[in-house]
Amino acid sequence: MRFQPAILNNNPTARRPVLQILDAALNAADPFIAVTRALVLDGHRLAVGAKSYDLTAYNRIFVVGAGKAGAPMAQAAEAVLGSRINAGLVVVKAGHGGATTGVEIVEAAHPVPDTAGAAAGARILEIAENAGSRDLVIALISGGGSALLTAPALGVSLADLRQMTDALLACGATIGEINCLRKHCSRVKGGQLARAAAPATLITLVLSDVVGSPLDVIASGPTVPDAGTWADAWAVVERYDLAEKLPPPIIGRIQAGLASPGAAPGGQAPADTPKPGDPIFAGSQTVIIGDNRLAALAARQRAVELGYNAALLTTFLEGEAQDAARLAVALAREVKASSNPVQEPACLILGGETTVTLKPNPGKGGRNQTIALAAGLLLDGLSPDERAGITIAALATDGTDGPTDSAGGLADGETVVRGRARGLDAATHLRENNAYPFLAGIGDLLLSGPTRTNVNDLLFVFSGIPENCEASYDEEEKSRS
Repeated sequence: MRFQPAILNNNPTARRPVLQILDAALNAADPFIAVTRALVLDGHRLAVGAKSYDLTAYNRIFVVGAGKAGAPMAQAAEAVLGSRINAGLVVVKAGHGGATTGVEIVEAAHPVPDTAGAAAGARILEIAENAGSRDLVIALISGGGSALLTAPALGVSLADLRQMTDALLACGATIGEINCLRKHCSRVKGGQLARAAAPATLITLVLSDVVGSPLDVIASGPTVPDAGTWADAWAVVERYDLAEKLPPPIIGRIQAGLASPGAAPGGQAPADTPKPGDPIFAGSQTVIIGDNRLAALAARQRAVELGYNAALLTTFLEGEAQDAARLAVALAREVKASSNPVQEPACLILGGETTVTLKPNPGKGGRNQTIALAAGLLLDGLSPDERAGITIAALATDGTDGPTDSAGGLADGETVVRGRARGLDAATHLRENNAYPFLAGIGDLLLSGPTRTNVNDLLFVFSGIPENCEASYDEEEKSRS
């Protein structure tokens, strides 16, 4: 089992199948398998997506990238291409590294960028800029790449980017809005890595962590065209009243871009990001090799195997985490009341990524922990019969929900009761954005360690337990031993 076994101390009969289903989702999003599935080498020809590349036509092959799944992605690229790789560098979140031979792995901070990420970003840009027309650059992009691949724009400091990231996270901005500002304050995001690599041939493999998998949003789209403009960046500033909260160099850069749209690279005014149709993308191909839907479908298949009536409802879940908790509990109640959309035993799956608008001086937690705690409070308000057999599981597929070591949490009808018995007040912890210590105190945290993948979040709604779950689990454990 991937998760720490202490999570089974509370209601193990109900939780064992839940954890198996979560495991299935994570296994389906394995980045090593995804890359080796995408890169098919036959002699000197490399098939990627709908294209085939004659490797004898290239003098050198470089591998660059950024994201929480970067280490196993780099390992997979090495497994396929071996000594054909001349050099490479991939930056990953601290604690998400791995052993490689030809591609260097650098660990850096996430979600707030640090000097290690900035240094790695500068080196990756240098590798791309040194690539020529007879070179092949393979970019490995996964969730977390926006914060990890950092190369501040001229006149912008790393401290400025940190302050900007903090302000955007605190105000509840969406990932697309955050990335819009990141792109316009960077030398590498928003297609600018592709600009640096041109005229080399560029292949980008993407493990998506963004709802709907828009390529220009994932890791701030370093190798794809960016439709966002200086006006879009300023609209985010105005929408969240950030003009007085962001560093002056950030505000000054955006305003300079607004005053001189379309300025050329190297000019006095800041250049905009490269747009669709720019010739720098002529030799570029981008392939999505894994996403939230793939993981959700694998979870659904495992649930069916365990005897649940399972349904994938959406992979476009967004909004406030507490609203998602209300939806989850409402769905569970609907199943019990009307057998809609499926009969008990039921497993409903929702994928996407929610947000949390932080209060002043927030505690410790993440969006999925917030969902679990909020769901626990809602279940506590139901009668014993109404909440019987309901379990809500909220999972960050990267294993790190927010700035914590938790992947999320579980909640059932006894979550609040268990906290009360230990002197923990659920409503206070929720109000103070402090879900982590509450869930940790009652054994309801999901602790998986870094999964080295990232395909958004998954929210599971369970009502009822299949009769054969315990036997199925026992047989599976026997087969593993």
